[in-house]
Amino acid sequence: MLIGELSRRTGVHTHQLRYYEAQGLLEPARGANGYREYDADAVLTVTQIRSLLEAGLSTEDIAYLLPCAIGAAPEFAPCGELTDFLRTRLDGLDQRIDALTHTRRALHTYLDASERAGAPH
Repeated sequence: MLIGELSRRTGVHTHQLRYYEAQGLLEPARGANGYREYDADAVLTVTQIRSLLEAGLSTEDIAYLLPCAIGAAPEFAPCGELTDFLRTRLDGLDQRIDALTHTRRALHTYLDASERAGAPH
């Protein structure tokens, strides 16, 4: 199928599909006319990419995970260092959440002190 058909079948704009190709996530063949030609599996691959992007993963992360992806959700077959990779990403996310929680608490403290200082006595 051509890129326009893949776009219609997945709801993903053609410029995004070209970006996925540039990132190594999609690998279309090229017809004699130079047009991209996608096989039927490309619909599933794009669905997987979209799900993984919605999970907050980068295209670099997705390139690593995609060969292990099964189904539209996707689920993952055990392969390579998949578990360690996901655990590392989750640990990084937990650290960022902890840092944001600390920052939020500090800002609430500053705001409360500022409001108390400005309140009439």
